[in-house]
Amino acid sequence: MQKQTSHRVNYRSAGELNLVDERSVDLVVTSPPYPMIEMWDRDFCVLNGAIQTALSAGECARAFNLMHEELDKVWNRLHFLVKDGGIVCVNVGDATRTVKENFQLFSSHSRIINKFLSIGFQNLPNIIWRKTTNAPNKFMGSGMLPPGAYVTLEHEYILVFRKGGKRNFKTPSEKQLRRESAFFWEERNQWFSDVWFDLKGAGQDLNHDDLRKRSAAFPFELAYRLINMFSVKGDLILDPFLGTGTTMFAAMAAERNSMGYEIDENFRRHISNKLPEFSGFANKMIQTRIASHGKFMEERLRNGNPPKFEIQTLGLPCVSRQESDMILRYIGSIEDLGDDTYKANYTDISDGAALVTTLSPPALRGAKRELNRDQIHLNLK
Repeated sequence: MQKQTSHRVNYRSAGELNLVDERSVDLVVTSPPYPMIEMWDRDFCVLNGAIQTALSAGECARAFNLMHEELDKVWNRLHFLVKDGGIVCVNVGDATRTVKENFQLFSSHSRIINKFLSIGFQNLPNIIWRKTTNAPNKFMGSGMLPPGAYVTLEHEYILVFRKGGKRNFKTPSEKQLRRESAFFWEERNQWFSDVWFDLKGAGQDLNHDDLRKRSAAFPFELAYRLINMFSVKGDLILDPFLGTGTTMFAAMAAERNSMGYEIDENFRRHISNKLPEFSGFANKMIQTRIASHGKFMEERLRNGNPPKFEIQTLGLPCVSRQESDMILRYIGSIEDLGDDTYKANYTDISDGAALVTTLSPPALRGAKRELNRDQIHLNLK
């Protein structure tokens, strides 16, 4: 059975979100330029020359606020684009900076929270992304001499906002689609923690030196998790600061539609070059999820916790009834329709025997189920 999703990249400023219909967006996943991080000074100064004046004069607070006023223009627009019950996820890091020998913290995450609250969004529990670091020195400042040493920043924030109340699924088809979009029980326990420390920064593979310096894309799995956590299949995912296209690719893998804005057209070639190999990457990732679930269920069985439910489309046991109707599909092909528009075609796992044979681990290829009256046993051979 074939399913399709559509994806479009608009190479223009995030301030020009006029191509997005009002109240059409189900989820926003984005990471804007970080105010007071030097690599993005140029971008902000192009938008507002007063920022350069403030930086040159050492007026840090003024420069910080002016930079955020440029981001505010995007956040204001999101209020009209996001559906009632829709979610906005903003990945942002705070900044430390010395201007005219004055070192201080610039708290972008708190500034953005206050802005979203002021325009009517609700702040849901946020996520701290604890980033790994290879830095040999874990301090900044005067080393071992108090009080001039400073705590290092080793985390970023994923801010989570909701427009209005909880999203409702009213019709039978809406409820069924929600059930098909379920994730594994063990993924729920991992994903819905307020600290993520198992993600690494994204490797960019950018050949253009300037792009490498200016890009700070989040890892693919970060966007993929958020999309699975806060949307259902067929939803529209928006990224106003698309960059290397991570959100679009994650939406493809998760069977969601997407639209992205990116002001720098130099990213077009990078995104186009990734498309031919992405379906293979996405399919292996789906199979890894299935294999991990199989190992998890096998371990539960060994520990004396036999499952009582089954995921119908996968023929695998599961912990909860809510997982029973979940559907995972492979990407069969990605079509370039021109004008930076793409279509992803999907194949049901039950119809994709060739992909299963190619991608599934030997243990899962030989998986068998033995049904008793009250439980499902998973035997891996």
